[in-house]
Amino acid sequence: MRWGRVTFSELKLIPELLKAVEKAGYTTPTPIQKDAIPPALAGKDIIGTAQTGTGKTAAFSLPVLQRIDEMAGKEVELRCLVLTPTRELAAQIADSFKTYGSELDIYHTVIFGGVNDKPQIRELRRGVDVLVATPGRLLDLMNQGVVNLGSVDIFVLDEADRMLDMGFLPDVRRVTAKLPQKRQTLFFSATMPAEIRELASGLLYKPVEVSVAPVSATAERVEQHMYFVDKGNKRHLLVDLVEADDVKKCLVFSRTKHGANRIVKGLRAANVSSEAIHGNKSQNARVRALEDFRNGEVKVLVATDIAARGIDIDGVSHVINYDIPNIPETYVHRIGRTARAGAEGIALSFCESEERPFLVDIERLIRRNIPRVEDHSYPPSEPVPEETDLERKGRGGGARRAGAGNSGSRGRGPRRGGGGRPGGGGGGGRGGQRPGRPGGQRRNGGGSSGSGRRSSASKSR
Repeated sequence: MRWGRVTFSELKLIPELLKAVEKAGYTTPTPIQKDAIPPALAGKDIIGTAQTGTGKTAAFSLPVLQRIDEMAGKEVELRCLVLTPTRELAAQIADSFKTYGSELDIYHTVIFGGVNDKPQIRELRRGVDVLVATPGRLLDLMNQGVVNLGSVDIFVLDEADRMLDMGFLPDVRRVTAKLPQKRQTLFFSATMPAEIRELASGLLYKPVEVSVAPVSATAERVEQHMYFVDKGNKRHLLVDLVEADDVKKCLVFSRTKHGANRIVKGLRAANVSSEAIHGNKSQNARVRALEDFRNGEVKVLVATDIAARGIDIDGVSHVINYDIPNIPETYVHRIGRTARAGAEGIALSFCESEERPFLVDIERLIRRNIPRVEDHSYPPSEPVPEETDLERKGRGGGARRAGAGNSGSRGRGPRRGGGGRPGGGGGGGRGGQRPGRPGGQRRNGGGSSGSGRRSSASKSR
């Protein structure tokens, strides 16, 4: 993938954001950022489609921060709601607001289920400009009268297709019914099936469409291979592959939570350092597993699809599909976890006999036959099928949607982000004084770009 040659400064970002972006180590915007930031800054609605690892979060968090900085007055008021399906992803987005908003006098917090709501309620009552939330916890606090969406100027719906997979669309509609009619909406989805298009049409007004990669496109730098193997031999083949020297950091996908646990048990029996992340794991266990994987203390992280949607880790050398996904678009999401930000990566897939129809669906979606590895230690007991006829219409037998997803529970995910109160799911600590209280004015004249802003540490909550 070739990144555009424009710079962040050419996108008309204010100096404070440019400084934060530079501190974060970024110099050139990715295609989704280059295409989405200018219309978002102009206040236009956006419908964006992009693969994972393309910089989508910055594509909406940067313009949101700039627009709020321009419109906010002395008092803190909820002006932006970011709705996202999992707590991992919510924490990740909150981290982005903390990073990019470090030079601005803007406050944010993140709320999700699975933790005590009292610390979250305290933070909300102190006032925030930006709220990142999962649907379940947001509706709970709305019903308690803690959250009022009447002042929201910008609504961001992220990972809309995953909302569909997890059965959250009714909750999304309950939330959007409480939003002001006059608002800006930024709508992002990795895929755009008919149900999501229908949802978008009811939320957006003359949107600018931004599509960096079509749903059928797989990461260009990912080397893909398919292994046909009997179900009982998958665990042996996995051990053989992950013990290779070139496997530095490996993400393994399991269809089920119990399957993920069994995979880890088999790897540990072979002395391969591994951890599992899925909805049945405690918050602390999930955070610890992610950090150990990120830091290289764990070589293999085994994840279910929903849990993995919040993983944003560079340097993943290999993705292994231990189970072939029955939703073909999911294959695209999975292999996109390697080869992030222009790096190269390898995706290996294990296909047992019952999963062969799923492979047909995947290959017709991506419009290519995945190269097969037939010379390995665990050949299948059944003959290898012929290559998929890519021109033939129809599906191989996989399900387009599989109910509410494979794992996880409503609105949950590990709390991350620096300095939040224990158990509160907060996105960070305060920097500077609380606006509206003795000792300082929030902005000088309402905070247009430039003079009157206080530079300080992150104002995230």
